[in-house]
Amino acid sequence: MQMKSEIAGEAAKQRHIQRGIDAKDKSKGNGKQQGAMQAGAREYPEPPFPEQHQPKPGHEWAIEPAPLYDAPYYLGSKKLDGKVALITGGDSGIGRSVAVLFAREGADIVIVYLAEDKDAEETKSAVEKEGRRCILVKADVSDRDHCRNSVAETVKEFGRIDVLVNNAAFQIHSSDFSELTEEHFDTTLKTNLYGYFHMAQEAIPHMKPGSAIINTGSVTGIDGSKQLVDYSMTKGGIHAFTRALSGNLIGKGIRVNAVAPGPVWTPLNPSDKEADDVSKFGMDTPMKRPAQPEELAPAYVFLASPQCSSYITGEILPVVGGY
Repeated sequence: MQMKSEIAGEAAKQRHIQRGIDAKDKSKGNGKQQGAMQAGAREYPEPPFPEQHQPKPGHEWAIEPAPLYDAPYYLGSKKLDGKVALITGGDSGIGRSVAVLFAREGADIVIVYLAEDKDAEETKSAVEKEGRRCILVKADVSDRDHCRNSVAETVKEFGRIDVLVNNAAFQIHSSDFSELTEEHFDTTLKTNLYGYFHMAQEAIPHMKPGSAIINTGSVTGIDGSKQLVDYSMTKGGIHAFTRALSGNLIGKGIRVNAVAPGPVWTPLNPSDKEADDVSKFGMDTPMKRPAQPEELAPAYVFLASPQCSSYITGEILPVVGGY
């Protein structure tokens, strides 16, 4: 009899806890989604965004709202003073913000880009406003000769390379795997894998002990993406390339790491997704918004700086807005 009473009491206690939680859930708006998380130095845009779609390779100047890249509250402290950084895909998006913050930390910059002249000139101007030199090199990183020329231009202008940021990428979704063409697949691999391979192989002979290579991976290389099978595969390959190359270059004193971003508001996305999908971009992250480029760039500064990460190599640093 006492056991039955104890069981009934336990059940009543559980129902009491349940009623309390139910009441709290209702008081939070009947289960409605809460706003995006804002934890930065300034408030960042959150979806829904204006519906928009661009032709490849995408233009930063045409995106609404404009990506935030200049990190006005980030103060430089000479972490890269006197260094030379070559950044592929540096004209826009993450690459642009990395260029600006590297310059704020004292580095001269080489921007390698495909075709977006207006974006590249704006990035060059932003770097020069930080008091550093910047040259622009138009190149297709999927082509070995273009990569060799990019490195040659850098060495001609600055005499060396201290930091290589492999960041240029090709991404476009394919909802049905059977519709992923060989041309599409080949373009993704040539840009995202061959590009990193070519640039690293050409740059390393000009890098001294203490130099760093930073590759841009992706959360898709960790979790995969059903609509980005080819892109996910290359980003997973970049993660493996990072780990393997880091071991290979330890004897040369060159560190190799990667940053794996989640969704970031850059030209890569409006030129990949349909307009309706672009408007919802980033809503499915725990923070309920995409990152802005300036929220990624400090991770690259950290991995580039010998003062910050001299004992770090072969690591993949996810910046994905929570799990």
